[in-house]
Amino acid sequence: MDCLELWWQKNKERLGDIKRLAINLDNGPHVESHRTCFIKRLAEFSEKNGLELRLIYYPPYHSKYNPVERLWGILENHWNGTLLDSIETALKWAGTMTWNGTRPIIHLLTKIYQKGKNLTKKEMLAYEKKIKRAQKLPKWDVTISPQTG
Repeated sequence: MDCLELWWQKNKERLGDIKRLAINLDNGPHVESHRTCFIKRLAEFSEKNGLELRLIYYPPYHSKYNPVERLWGILENHWNGTLLDSIETALKWAGTMTWNGTRPIIHLLTKIYQKGKNLTKKEMLAYEKKIKRAQKLPKWDVTISPQTG
């Protein structure tokens, strides 16, 4: 979520006419569509920026479709067994690789999140009103819309 907020701050002027973002996600436990804190933050982001967010999840165990997973393999080849003994070393190696002729943009996020935090069903009601789950794939195709008045 922090990366999305950072990306939007850097790109919103250039993409000012955009009213909808499609976000491809893996099925990791921290970003699944029933994760209350994650959905809350996405709903708040949607509302703050007037953006509709469509969350589209890759099927479980299908990392071959996920470009982040493909990038990870290229990064592992790039550092070629180098001992990543510090954050600085890992960031340096990540920043010097290329993928399809492009260098990645590297950011170190240092925020620490509290584990095991969940919203109650009552707390989630306001956010659930902004969510529409696809009929056929309700876990894997979710749209979050800002309030319209």
